[in-house]
Amino acid sequence: MPLPVDPIAGPKPGRLVRPLLVLARWADEYAARRRERRATAGPSIWEPIHLGVGEDGRPLRLPLIYRNMLLAGEPGAGKSVGLNNIVAHAALSTDCRLWLFDGKIVELGLWRSCAERFVANSLDDAIQALLDLQSEMDSRYAVLDDERRRKIAPDDGVSPIVVVLDELAYFAATVGTKREQESFSVLVRDLVARGRAAGIIVVAATQRPSADIIPTSLRDLFGYRWAFRCTTDTSSDIVLGHGWAGRGYTAASVAPEAKGIGFLLAEGGIPRRVKAAYLSDDEVYALADRATLHRRAHHGTDGQDVDDARSRS
Repeated sequence: MPLPVDPIAGPKPGRLVRPLLVLARWADEYAARRRERRATAGPSIWEPIHLGVGEDGRPLRLPLIYRNMLLAGEPGAGKSVGLNNIVAHAALSTDCRLWLFDGKIVELGLWRSCAERFVANSLDDAIQALLDLQSEMDSRYAVLDDERRRKIAPDDGVSPIVVVLDELAYFAATVGTKREQESFSVLVRDLVARGRAAGIIVVAATQRPSADIIPTSLRDLFGYRWAFRCTTDTSSDIVLGHGWAGRGYTAASVAPEAKGIGFLLAEGGIPRRVKAAYLSDDEVYALADRATLHRRAHHGTDGQDVDDARSRS
């Protein structure tokens, strides 16, 4: 009678095969190979994003798909630190498209090579890009309606679009005419209000948490709100929502030297004190270069500047 054979370890004289142990080893090896493939492929926009650590010292990760995020705080409070974590994850995720709007050019400019579209300090370009996003959103909803579905799914082959706006106040209140500023604000509000199920994720940031830049009608559309240090309780409430400061949750309580610390409000919860994970400039450069190579290998194209694209058309 032939000896029983372990499919992994080979013949073992003198004892019978234990099928459950064999299956367990198969499962462990399969899981290890899957983790290895995922590590090689990089993160996914469908996975939670690492933002930093909470007061309990545990890592904080939040899913951004089907959601939007608002970040605000006074200059130097660490808003850019929090924003870079989000952009880094999106840039390294080859299963999403990245659109960047940066009135200062240099904040998100480091990620320009990873972006499908980059808008600098031109309000006209910003409005046109938002109109293009609105058209894309409407097209996606038309397809979903035809297929009697509510939202896109990972297996659709439809890439989510991560739209990052920094600095919101620059486009909404600083440059251009009043009519152009209002057009920009209306388009942003429409994308935040309707874009989630179509896979359009809006991440907006500003150094001016005031009612004219973040009206209640816009703020309440953001599922995630991250308030870094603010000068007053009122400014903190403009980001988090009315009444939170009176309950002890105010970004005005963050010490000026506590860079990167703020109160993060997630859907249906209460604000949590969070410290954003810090990325140095060198680390951002390295991540941007790595993301560019990943995207070039995956898509066969580089990111491009909207102005460069127009000059060639």
